[in-house]
Amino acid sequence: MSTPAAGPVAGLEAVSRALLAMSRQVQVRDVLQTITASARELLQAEYAALGVPDDHGGFAQFVVDGVSDAQWKAIGPLPRQHGILAALLEDAEPVRLGDVRKDPRFGGWPSAHPRLRDFVGVPIADGEEVLGALFLANKQCEPDDPPAPDGCRFGAEDEALLRTLADHAAIALTNARLYERSRELTIAGERARIAHELHDAVSQKLFSLRLTAQAAAALVDRDPTRAKGELQQVARLAADAADELRAAVVELRPAALDDDGLVATLATQVQVLDRAHRARVTFTSAQVRALPAAQEEALLRVAQEALHNALRHADAALVEVVLTRYGRGARLRVRDDGRGFDPDTVRSAGRHLGLVSMRDRAAGVGGALTVQSAPGQGTVIEMEVPGG
Repeated sequence: MSTPAAGPVAGLEAVSRALLAMSRQVQVRDVLQTITASARELLQAEYAALGVPDDHGGFAQFVVDGVSDAQWKAIGPLPRQHGILAALLEDAEPVRLGDVRKDPRFGGWPSAHPRLRDFVGVPIADGEEVLGALFLANKQCEPDDPPAPDGCRFGAEDEALLRTLADHAAIALTNARLYERSRELTIAGERARIAHELHDAVSQKLFSLRLTAQAAAALVDRDPTRAKGELQQVARLAADAADELRAAVVELRPAALDDDGLVATLATQVQVLDRAHRARVTFTSAQVRALPAAQEEALLRVAQEALHNALRHADAALVEVVLTRYGRGARLRVRDDGRGFDPDTVRSAGRHLGLVSMRDRAAGVGGALTVQSAPGQGTVIEMEVPGG
């Protein structure tokens, strides 16, 4: 939560700044918070709030600006869709009141709720669909305003400005929802890919393990020495299958980027891989700043693909993951001491080791990916992203 607006903000520059701030966000929650804070600053209100309705008479999301964390906690549960809030959502028409407490639709508020006076609210709509309601309360007077007996009030110009902001907010919110939906589809695709790889890799190893065990059983009586060798191979195949399963579990686990950030998420995944595999896997980071969500996800997915290759195909004893600041962005480096490969040979043979998808991910967020490798010399994969 932020503190009340400190001074007047007006003019085309302020409107432009508010619209640009909304367009830079891609996460729905961030968009909602930016819309609310921008509206409060632009109209010089003491309080602002934005509610996104659910299908059960409440709000799926509700963000406020101008209320401290302690105040918000003391207020209690989220409001329901009733009174003036319900009118904004159902009628899809602006509401401007000199004193909200005198409106017949006013139903009171919890004891810890801020005292609201003048009020202006507008629906946020995409065509016929009402996406939410944006409302402000308690217009703040400018220093040179003449004294008024009832204080300052929102006027017709404030309402028109808020309607313009709501129109652009609808676009920003719709884009954010589409982005999150595309992420969900991408994650579903990733899970399908991992499931396919898991089926192929583990099924092959389990089939080999069964045949080898059958061979060992047939040799126990007539050739104990060969039977012992076959049983050692069974142990190796079982260990490999266990590694495949552990790695798949790590990849299937949802990335905690939203809650923990890229550094903590990578550190956790590397720690798990280090325990699950015979190879030593390390992670270091330095001065990495928060990045746009799409860039953080791309870096995480490239790191996962590079680790997958190093641990399953390169026969590496050491894999190092390093994440450092790079201008306003970041640079990811994954190096292994494994068998390496000739990138040109791999490309001409139609085998990619995930290199195409990694390059696509980098390019998709305005970044770049480089691969250095040679037979017997390990592999280094670097990805750079520009930041926000």
